[in-house]
Amino acid sequence: MRSKVTLFFVVVIGFAAYTLGAKAGKARYKEIATTASTFWNDPKVQKARKQAVKTAKKATADASDAAEKAAKKAAKRAKKRFS
Repeated sequence: MRSKVTLFFVVVIGFAAYTLGAKAGKARYKEIATTASTFWNDPKVQKARKQAVKTAKKATADASDAAEKAAKKAAKRAKKRFS
């Protein structure tokens, strides 16, 4: 009998903790989501994102050009060596 009472109290306390935790968790989630959204849409952050994308595209193009030049150079060397 005692184990049933203990189990009942454990279930009730677990349910109460889950319910209270879920409500607090939802409020905290909304707070974090609002803060993140405000930060993401800030004009300074948007400007920084655009600049980062521009810089990344330029770096990608530069790396692509360098790889193309290196491949051509290697092909010339291979052709010269194995001809």
